[in-house]
Amino acid sequence: MSQEVIAVVGSGVWGSLLAELIRQNGYPVQVWSRRCGQPLHVALQSATMVVIAVSVAGVLPVLQAMPPLLPETVIVSATKGLLPDSHTTPAQLWQKAFPNHGVVVVSGPNLAAEIAQGLPAATVAASLRPEAAQRVQQVLASERFRVYTNDDPLGTELGGALKNVMAIAAGVCDGLHLGANAKAGLITRALAEMVRVAVALGARAHTLYGLSGLGDLLATCNSPLSRNYRLGYGLAQGRSLGDILQELQTTVEGVNTTQVLVQLADQRGIAVPIAQQVYRLLQGQITPQQAVAALMERDLKAEFAANKL
Repeated sequence: MSQEVIAVVGSGVWGSLLAELIRQNGYPVQVWSRRCGQPLHVALQSATMVVIAVSVAGVLPVLQAMPPLLPETVIVSATKGLLPDSHTTPAQLWQKAFPNHGVVVVSGPNLAAEIAQGLPAATVAASLRPEAAQRVQQVLASERFRVYTNDDPLGTELGGALKNVMAIAAGVCDGLHLGANAKAGLITRALAEMVRVAVALGARAHTLYGLSGLGDLLATCNSPLSRNYRLGYGLAQGRSLGDILQELQTTVEGVNTTQVLVQLADQRGIAVPIAQQVYRLLQGQITPQQAVAALMERDLKAEFAANKL
């Protein structure tokens, strides 16, 4: 194939960083946002790869404004979250809208501030079409940004979305100064909960043990650079949700994802005890201390029962 021409939709921190990584690899990049004043179809007219790096709330508006794409154009979803109305992932929506195009999910332990500093990181490019994932791998990979591929986009995307819920819980744990033992237990059970949800929705369990699941979970649950972690930490200190969001002045995807996840789990009969307590906390129904007590007082059981987590 000839030289890739990349369009990045979204000029936030993550979109701007992805554009810069691609530009440093020598590819032409056109960045589009609602504020640029240019119609979306103009920015995409010659693109062979479109990177969608908007919030969950921005996915549908962008989709509705999308023009027809070149036949060989790959769509890259870099959004981490769940859509509230359809309870689907962004990539599932893109694939439904563009069934003849390769759709690739990019997700992993990618704290933007660290990558922007030149620190090394790794991510996953996942697609049902291996050639599409390999094209994204070539465009993004560099000596400081290692890109792996896999063929489980759903599992890859769910790992990136669900860990935001768990990062809120981890922030609460640290904000209450519960110690290393409690946090290790929380993260371990958080991973089990993520696997349970992902498998129930059709993903593969082993994907969640990779970069886009366990890797992203560890990074997000242990860094104050994570907005979701900071939100949980602030709640543990007695601050209101509104005050914390106003201070952060940016989208905290874990808030929406928690609500969608709990609704989805109720519909499907999936046990999500950590997400349930995070939801109740965000709704102001319980205090951080009560959330911890509720988790500790759950019925005793085996760690691995009937091959389930």
